[in-house]
Amino acid sequence: MTPIDEADQEKPWYAHIWPWLLMLGPVLVIIAGGYTSWLAFSRQDAMVVDDYYKQGKAINQDLRRDRVATSLGLSLQARYDPVKGTLQGRLQSFGAPAAGNISLYLAHSTQPEKDLRLEVQLDPRGEFSVALPMLDRARWQLTVEGARRDWRLLGVWQWPQQQSVDIKADLPPAG
Repeated sequence: MTPIDEADQEKPWYAHIWPWLLMLGPVLVIIAGGYTSWLAFSRQDAMVVDDYYKQGKAINQDLRRDRVATSLGLSLQARYDPVKGTLQGRLQSFGAPAAGNISLYLAHSTQPEKDLRLEVQLDPRGEFSVALPMLDRARWQLTVEGARRDWRLLGVWQWPQQQSVDIKADLPPAG
């Protein structure tokens, strides 16, 4: 035996590097598992619903509302002016101005507490202007509904990359 081998044999196990390197992997896995568990239990899951059957029926109703918007030939053009803090737009039906009240719902892509609902009165030209606070940089889901919630338009708005948004009812007819 060489003198180096004899010196290594005289050291206790904890004085060698290999046992510590071999234990490092499992320790890191335990720490990562604990952190993942903490995240899972401390954060609310906004996507979970209680009544799946009711949600399924609502999807069919929503598709009917999309078909009504298509039969009315609805389209929306809107533009956000962050300096004035206003959202201005126009709702048309087959190119003619639409009338009445509409509801605009802006859903934030990841933070439900930042969602916005705006009730809007259309003028005789089908135009509107409504105050809108500064929007976060996000991918917004825009839903436009009639006053009686009998139709809806859906669109995606990537703010600030898109200064305006155009939505057309283009659901193919049921068949």
